[in-house]
Amino acid sequence: MFQRIVVGLDGSEASENALRVACDLAQKYGSDVHLVHTPQPQTVAFALGAVAGYHAATTMPSAEDVRTAGEKILNAGRSVAESCNQAIAETHLETGDPADSIISCAKACGADLIVTGRRGLGSLGALVQGSTTQRVNHKAECACLSVI
Repeated sequence: MFQRIVVGLDGSEASENALRVACDLAQKYGSDVHLVHTPQPQTVAFALGAVAGYHAATTMPSAEDVRTAGEKILNAGRSVAESCNQAIAETHLETGDPADSIISCAKACGADLIVTGRRGLGSLGALVQGSTTQRVNHKAECACLSVI
């Protein structure tokens, strides 16, 4: 039923849950799993500035800091998949809008399913623009699964 599954990761518990569900489906259907992460400088700045419960980022992170943080998220995703006995076909570290990156990856690899967490690390901007998951569900050309 599903030959290729794309999973959007952001480092949140919801995205980890989404990956676990995707791994379960992949094992059932013999699917390839692709991981997509699009690090956002604001989220990286927030994480880098976290000290003893206070969040103070004085400057935006460098492109290298953002890339390094993105690789950590993808490596954590690989570890989760490994714990589920699921191989990852490809990982994709993108720039730009997360929803657009997930949809582009799904199109490029011919995905049958996109799996995302419903409550991720979105910011106040999600109130104005809508969440990444909502945008993916609206714009995708394949089946979508939102996981809590």
